Amino acid sequence: MLTPAAGLMALQAGAGLGPLGRVASSVARALSTQAAAAAPPPAPERTSFGGLKDDDRIFQNIYGRHDIGIKGAMARGDWYRTKDLVTKGSDWIVDQMKKSGLRGRGGAGFPSGLKWSFMPKASDGRPSYLVVNGDESEPGTCKDREIMRHEPHKLVEGCLIAGVGMRARAGYIYVRGEFVNERRAVQRAIDEAYKAGFLGKNACGSGYDFDLMLHYGAGAYICGEETALIESLEGKQGKPRLKPPFPANVGLYGCPTTVTNVETVAVSPTILRRGPEWFASMGRKNNSGTKLFCISGHVNRPCTVEEEMSIPLKELIERHAGGVRGGWDNLLAIIPGGSSVPLLPQKCPDCSCLLHQSCLYKLCHSATYGIAQCPQCRRTLKRPAEVELTVLL
Repeated sequence: MLTPAAGLMALQAGAGLGPLGRVASSVARALSTQAAAAAPPPAPERTSFGGLKDDDRIFQNIYGRHDIGIKGAMARGDWYRTKDLVTKGSDWIVDQMKKSGLRGRGGAGFPSGLKWSFMPKASDGRPSYLVVNGDESEPGTCKDREIMRHEPHKLVEGCLIAGVGMRARAGYIYVRGEFVNERRAVQRAIDEAYKAGFLGKNACGSGYDFDLMLHYGAGAYICGEETALIESLEGKQGKPRLKPPFPANVGLYGCPTTVTNVETVAVSPTILRRGPEWFASMGRKNNSGTKLFCISGHVNRPCTVEEEMSIPLKELIERHAGGVRGGWDNLLAIIPGGSSVPLLPQKCPDCSCLLHQSCLYKLCHSATYGIAQCPQCRRTLKRPAEVELTVLL
């Protein structure tokens, strides 16, 4: 046992105040150098994207060439060991979605796992609801329509997974009123899932009860906004609500509700089966995974195609749509996301134009100066010029 004096001398030596301390310091430096040399170098950041492999495609029947019924869906991997995913619990599902980097596929791009985690973990007596927004009304956008028409079981299974992750006991799929064939396909998939025991009491034999219902709108474009959609579900006029309160606290029938996009929900079972690392390995950091792109207009082959996120716009059009009719010199402009966004000039397809300040300024200018046309936005947001500066700064 060391005496107090001896202990003090040993401490001073270890601190480098004596010969023993200098030796210890040299050994520590040598060990740290060896550890640094043994550490693998960081993986180089990817600079090229696109050319998604068929094995990585989530939507294998997006063109409707195969059976859309439950047998065909199960042959493509849907409903495979769904019970195992459900029994792992809500926290595990949300954690996996966060790790995957999946962002909302409805346009806002909010991290899905984070959004799902906003739902209350402990019930206060009110039920929680999942609402899937299938009111796809922007001109030129039809990705959700293709999912509902040709991959309805991916959507239905995704609703169960998302419902468990949010601790919801019931879900609603809100379909645009004009989508007649799509709502028939989704309703058929729901009926088949109930018959197979995948929905309802003890869904998939997991002990979790989850009911799913289909509701279709009446043609109001504004119902694409989440609170207007909730108003429509409640049988009211589809008009946006003032926020707060937000739907996660006071949503459908005054209960906690999450409104999410069709594609966002439909990809979740595949992400859980193949692992979040697989999904996050595609695309850029913070913009990962795959995405359905709708290409229309003056191209040689209009199509809806699944591709890797971050693929250059020009490569996307060349690879899947056969290029611009008459050549790229014949191109005047591109509408990148429906009729509500400004045109991109002809020079932009070669660059990551949304990262350029000039293009970002045009986008923000258009978006913010349209605020005055919406009464709800006009009441709740700051002056458009202030919003624009906030975004750019």
